[in-house]
Amino acid sequence: MLINHRRGLSFFAVLFVLLIVSPAFAEDAASSNKPVTVPNPASDLWRAVNPQQLPPAVAAMFPRGDSQVQGVQSGVLINQQGQIWRYFRMKQLLPIGGYLLAGAMLAVLLFYFIRGKVLIRDGESDKKIERYSVYERMIHWFMAFIFLFLGFSGLILLFGRSLLLPWMGPELFSILASAAKEGHNLFGPLFLLALVLMFLKFVVRNIYQKGDLTWLLKGGGIIGEHDVPSNFFNMGEKTLFWLLILVGGLIAISGVVLLFPVFEQGRGIMELSHVVHAIAAVIMLTVIIGHIYIGTIGMQGAIEGMTSGYCDLNWAKDHHSWWAQRCIDEGKIVPKQQGSAVHHDNPGPGEVEK
Repeated sequence: MLINHRRGLSFFAVLFVLLIVSPAFAEDAASSNKPVTVPNPASDLWRAVNPQQLPPAVAAMFPRGDSQVQGVQSGVLINQQGQIWRYFRMKQLLPIGGYLLAGAMLAVLLFYFIRGKVLIRDGESDKKIERYSVYERMIHWFMAFIFLFLGFSGLILLFGRSLLLPWMGPELFSILASAAKEGHNLFGPLFLLALVLMFLKFVVRNIYQKGDLTWLLKGGGIIGEHDVPSNFFNMGEKTLFWLLILVGGLIAISGVVLLFPVFEQGRGIMELSHVVHAIAAVIMLTVIIGHIYIGTIGMQGAIEGMTSGYCDLNWAKDHHSWWAQRCIDEGKIVPKQQGSAVHHDNPGPGEVEK
């Protein structure tokens, strides 16, 4: 009986201990489900490389990080402005630029079906006028090929991921995108050279003159029934020239900034240059679509001046009547058969026709 009594006391003692200790175990078990806050030993480093996360007074304590790489912004490892640039590129630049280009092509198609091809009013004649020298045509086609190549390669880089990647697949698209990128970077500086050559050769003929505004107000004769007189270049061609020089200049300068990051430009300047480069390129491509249309299938006889160097006399009377009349008065008209064989020296500085 004594032994059984001792065993009973031991049982109740163990039970009493368990009752007292079990709440503590339950509390520990419950606390184990709560997140444990552990100080991050790299907190100071994070604040140093990302001072934008802190109030200005605190951020002043961590102006820059330390890096073994020397250069502009080498100590700024987190660039929050890059997210703003990325959002603009993906959510605004791509859709708006795509709508502009698609709208320009649609407008050209509608104009072609509604207005039709602009024909020479009296038909082709048997006389021609020298319009462009060999050197002038070389500059034009040099600019044209460089611009078109850079335009197509730039469109691949800008819209390729959303338009081409889904149906080409990653392997083929990566090859195309890499080739477009390398080609764009390689031939980009030639665009600046083409702009300089174009400006030096054609700037005198593209100075605005009396009668240019009248040509513009009357739609250049394209919309109405009668053509409007103009000089060697009409106001539409002059405006295209200055757009090419000014907007194209923005494209070229911003492209140089992007291509050669050795002028101590920071990432903010690079992002701004990319925005300017892309917007200016989309604007210029939109305008050039109309120029290509008018110069090829949109107007009879328009492309001959840039292929053979000569234009039809009746075409000149329709679209550049003041210049055509001066050529007639100065005896510069040649037979059609001799147009491709006759060669004239380039006009000197005092002989440029306006």
